Amino acid sequence: MVTSAWPYINYVPHLGNIVSSILSADVVARYHRLKGDDVVYVTGSDEHGTPIEVEAVRLGIPPKQLTDQNHKKVVDLFEKWGIAFSNYTRTENPLHKKFVQDLLMKIYDNGYIFTQETELPYCPKCNRFLPDRFVEGTCPHCSYEQARGDQCEACGRLIEPTKLIHPYCTICRSTPVMKRSKHWYFDMPKFTDQLYEYIKNNERLPENARNFSLNLLKEGLKPRPVTRDNKWGIPAPFPGAEDKTIYVWVEAVLGYLSATVEYFKKLGQEEKWKEYWFNKDAKTLYFIGKDNIPFHTLILPALLLATQEDYNLPWNVDSVEFLMFEGQAFSKSRRIGVWIDEALQLFPADYWRYVLISTRPETKDTNFVWKTFIERVNSDLNDTLGNFIHRTLAFINQHFDSTAPKPSKLGGQDKRTLLSARKTVEKTAQDLEEFKLQEALRHVVSLSHLGNRYLNEKEPWKTLKTNPQSAANTLYVGAQIVKILAITLEPFTPFTAEKLWQLLNLPGNVHEQAWEETEKDLPTGHKINEAKPLFQKIKATEEELQRMLEKAKSDLAR
Repeated sequence: MVTSAWPYINYVPHLGNIVSSILSADVVARYHRLKGDDVVYVTGSDEHGTPIEVEAVRLGIPPKQLTDQNHKKVVDLFEKWGIAFSNYTRTENPLHKKFVQDLLMKIYDNGYIFTQETELPYCPKCNRFLPDRFVEGTCPHCSYEQARGDQCEACGRLIEPTKLIHPYCTICRSTPVMKRSKHWYFDMPKFTDQLYEYIKNNERLPENARNFSLNLLKEGLKPRPVTRDNKWGIPAPFPGAEDKTIYVWVEAVLGYLSATVEYFKKLGQEEKWKEYWFNKDAKTLYFIGKDNIPFHTLILPALLLATQEDYNLPWNVDSVEFLMFEGQAFSKSRRIGVWIDEALQLFPADYWRYVLISTRPETKDTNFVWKTFIERVNSDLNDTLGNFIHRTLAFINQHFDSTAPKPSKLGGQDKRTLLSARKTVEKTAQDLEEFKLQEALRHVVSLSHLGNRYLNEKEPWKTLKTNPQSAANTLYVGAQIVKILAITLEPFTPFTAEKLWQLLNLPGNVHEQAWEETEKDLPTGHKINEAKPLFQKIKATEEELQRMLEKAKSDLAR
């Protein structure tokens, strides 16, 4: 079970959003499919709650109109980015709404949801309560001055809106007053011991998720609100809660389950979803940014425990650090950063996929800069990877009548090179199993380093005249590495991998192959197609790329 954080669709995601969740999950899902595992990859558009409502108010349109157009847009964009979901759905889906209501009523009937009157910020000017992102202010923990009413993006702490210092309404900027309102709360403290055991004993969790979660448990959990005074959302199912909606983060994390139910319902296998959520041999993998840690390591597990059914808790929650843009946080209002629609106006999706995974912020915040982008495309993709593939295939085209050479009595260097390539595949697989995507991609690129070095040392352009069989052996080995690259590139750069598969003139498409294909030789006598370059160098300067980005922003805004 592979999942990625549901993107808010008050706008399309930016590079930091996609690398932390959707793209990373796609790489791992693709790898496990190649390995022959039964893989379901689900997520969807998070349509409810205050981010959408705030944006709709600002635009002067109904929230549903905003989410309809943005959902359609992101579905198209994710397809262009090569994201291979099993099911990309939306929280406006009737099945999701009913699933969430039914599950919460089960928790309510089990005695883990209670009512409580509380004071909440209320804007007299807008005549509305100010939950979550309708209110901002100074964080009581780290003093960040634009903390939201649900969470501080600077320190990651969950916040009650009443705890904000110097709060203000995000719509009209006026100071709210406090007003009492009845709400339904989830009794999270009752699950403290179970959550502590789960976190403590789950050694697969990355250090940031593990430590952050344990610290929150030591500080003491508090009941979490289940309802909001929003109009836009799933109606709360509890008796007396007719004017409330369900807190968006409660329903979004439950969306992983409803999306699985929906997927198998479409296939006519309505009970099969349970194999992924109850079978103890199944593994659930979550890909998120570090700001979403508590929702996936504490809130979701607590909700599942509260059903008193034996749901699988998250097997691993891969929570990466932040991607910055040239030293600054991504900001749509300040035009800082690259959004995924803008990115495709500039370069092919595989260029972006490669650069983002190669700079993925796995252990610390990383910085996207144009200089690195240019270097990775020109040096890694074009000069190393593309160069090795093209020179190998072009040599076979020209000197072996486009036919895979027949080997005979491979020498020591030939055998060592093939063995080294096979071991590199094993290292790649191991790193992908452990979500070390940066390192896994480095191993894949190192195959082309290995191949280029081997060709340079063997000099088949010379031995072709003096020892034709040696040249044939050399190109046989080179062709095997090219075939290995087609398979191992598929999770990272699927469009390029398919182009390479077609250049090799192999049957079917690369996405339907097995990882073990890396162990099988390109058949002797097999005809390949004419070599064509897979990449092109970027000749623009950093300043020119920034100007191209600004033009893309303006064009898309129109």
